[in-house]
Amino acid sequence: MAQISIQQLLVTEPKSQDVEVNGWVKTFRSNRFIALNDGSTINNIQCVVDFENFDEKTIKAINTGAALNIKGKLIESQGKGQDVEIVVEEIYVHGAADPESYPIQPKKHSLEFLREKAHLRVRTNTFSAIMRLRSALAFAVHDYFQRNGFYYFHAPIITGSDAEGAGEMFRVTTLDEKNPPLTEEGRVNYKEDFFGKETNLTVSGQLEAEAYAMGLGKVYTFGPTFRAENSNTSRHLAEFWMIEPEMAFYDLSMNMDLAEDFIKSVLRYVLEHCKDDLKFLEKRLLDEEKTKPQAERSEMALIEKLRFVVDNNFKRVTYTEAIDILRNSKPNKKKKFEYPIDEWGADLQSEHERFLVEKHFKCPVILFDYPAKIKAFYMRLNEDGKTVRAMDVLFPGIGEIVGGSQREERLEVLQQKMADLGIEEEELWWYLELRKFGTAVHSGFGLGFERLVLFVTGMGNIRDVIPFPRTPQNASF
Repeated sequence: MAQISIQQLLVTEPKSQDVEVNGWVKTFRSNRFIALNDGSTINNIQCVVDFENFDEKTIKAINTGAALNIKGKLIESQGKGQDVEIVVEEIYVHGAADPESYPIQPKKHSLEFLREKAHLRVRTNTFSAIMRLRSALAFAVHDYFQRNGFYYFHAPIITGSDAEGAGEMFRVTTLDEKNPPLTEEGRVNYKEDFFGKETNLTVSGQLEAEAYAMGLGKVYTFGPTFRAENSNTSRHLAEFWMIEPEMAFYDLSMNMDLAEDFIKSVLRYVLEHCKDDLKFLEKRLLDEEKTKPQAERSEMALIEKLRFVVDNNFKRVTYTEAIDILRNSKPNKKKKFEYPIDEWGADLQSEHERFLVEKHFKCPVILFDYPAKIKAFYMRLNEDGKTVRAMDVLFPGIGEIVGGSQREERLEVLQQKMADLGIEEEELWWYLELRKFGTAVHSGFGLGFERLVLFVTGMGNIRDVIPFPRTPQNASF
């Protein structure tokens, strides 16, 4: 008899046919009704047991968390809440779960508690839904780029350059930590290290992706990146996944077109294919919202928020226009912003970005042409000498979700910008050579995958949308 997933069983026409299923016990009521789940769906299948047909040892082993193999007949459900159920004929207990020590009992657990049980939290409805959505989003990302002529590029995880210029990087070394070789000046001699130079875990695959875009046309990365920021907030991780497309012969306008089309495509995919999980998470979020003061509640339900992005054209606004809007806004004049907007050149915060999306324009927003001083060295300088061809995509409830730019393709301008920032040319000699040999207009953007999952699931903490979060003082699993 072929095993079948619970997801498939729940949409199968019941004809008293023989079925076999595996899964974990969610609940066992009245020594008669087993709610079984195998992770394929948010929904359980009810298995009806006549305990007189089974020995006491087997019945006692059927507790929440136990792994079972069940064989029986699939029939139309006699009760409410499900269309089909299984009349159990055989039970095999793969592994019991001691009810005294198994921590994932059928009750409400705090998210903080579940982070301490990260190896088991996926057995809860909330985290199984999140991780199925995460998987669907990852598929949708690859599907979009593959359908649109992009090549999947694997950027190196170990790098000798800092793409962001932030310096917040994890060092990679094989040198003796207690007695490293030193130079005559008393510094660590990295020439004797494994790679013959100082190396780190990457903060971005962008620079390397640019190189391959200038030969393959359109590429994208989708891999792990690392930031050694000692930041214990709900928005930061030390290890996270980045999506970074790079396109030759794309200017900023084309880059914005691509970002909007890409985001709408992946959201449409989950709206179509993950309805049950989205409905569950929406209800969870609505229940959570009821406990908050009215002023702190979201104006849109989860699915409505996703539809809001999919169904609206993104408004394109220059940074300068946005500053004028914010400076003259009621929250700014009444000093309601935590970070008041006083002058051009301010680095926008999440509260400003959300105001533009949720209150002023009432649609997703793409800001572009930012001050050069608050953006990275590789962004193309505009003719005004003050702004760069940068763009950020802003969403409701979250603020910035995508950051990108048209890259600086002019060798002399890039060299000057690097000199102004104290970036040694020899560190990025190969990056500069891209501007010597067949240079061309090109663009790209970056999207933190966990930020996307956070938006889609409605969760409030980024640690809850990655299987095993890595944060300061936390690498337990």
